[in-house]
Amino acid sequence: MKKSELKEFLDAKVMQYNHPSFLKSDPIQIPHQFKNKEDIEISAFLTATIAWGNRKSIINNGQLLMDIMEQSPYDFVLNHTDADLEKLSSFVHRTFNGTDLQYFIKSLRNVYAAHKGLEAIFTTHQGKDSLQPTISKFKKVFFELPHETRTTKHVSDPLRGSAAKRINMFLRWMVRDASTQVDFGLWKNIPASKLSCPLDVHSGNVARKLKLLKRKQNDGKALAELDTALRKLDAADPVKYDFALFGLGVFEKF
Repeated sequence: MKKSELKEFLDAKVMQYNHPSFLKSDPIQIPHQFKNKEDIEISAFLTATIAWGNRKSIINNGQLLMDIMEQSPYDFVLNHTDADLEKLSSFVHRTFNGTDLQYFIKSLRNVYAAHKGLEAIFTTHQGKDSLQPTISKFKKVFFELPHETRTTKHVSDPLRGSAAKRINMFLRWMVRDASTQVDFGLWKNIPASKLSCPLDVHSGNVARKLKLLKRKQNDGKALAELDTALRKLDAADPVKYDFALFGLGVFEKF
């Protein structure tokens, strides 16, 4: 397939899947329940953190998280008590457990109280062309409080070779514009051109079939390769193709 034909094909798939109907089967429906900016950010960050495995389970557990926080995640983060944290102790999603969740809530309070919020960290430390080094910086900030070593695995580090699928997905949600009512476009000072595709087994397999990706592992090197290919198709908004790659893989078994 020629580059022009590939772009035309993928652009059509973006239009097909970058649509509000996408929400009904995707974890992004959790933050779409909220109107307040900080509620959206926090619910999106926590939902993205547990976004691996069965999608129905992700959505159910994301909703459970919001229920535990009484549908006010920002207020819960800022004003939680020890008794409130104890309510989180029984939560589990795969290897993410109550101990991890309790630290995430305490760290998020520190992020908003001491660092002016999630947006401020990513905006202040954004790289010239990519947010991958920024994610690594964010991880250092996020784990600056006392924590158990096991909890650090739940925020990936691109500088240690990770494709950081979940946090790249969170960044797509926050940065890409809201014109199609899917992503939120809340963070105005980070251009979509710096985003990277949330690389997983579905998008990776489709990218290889379309010859956008040669590397077999879904790691940081593969992400860099895919970034380069997608930027050639649309330098301003390369991650719109996440909808095409994911949709082709999950819904069309391409």
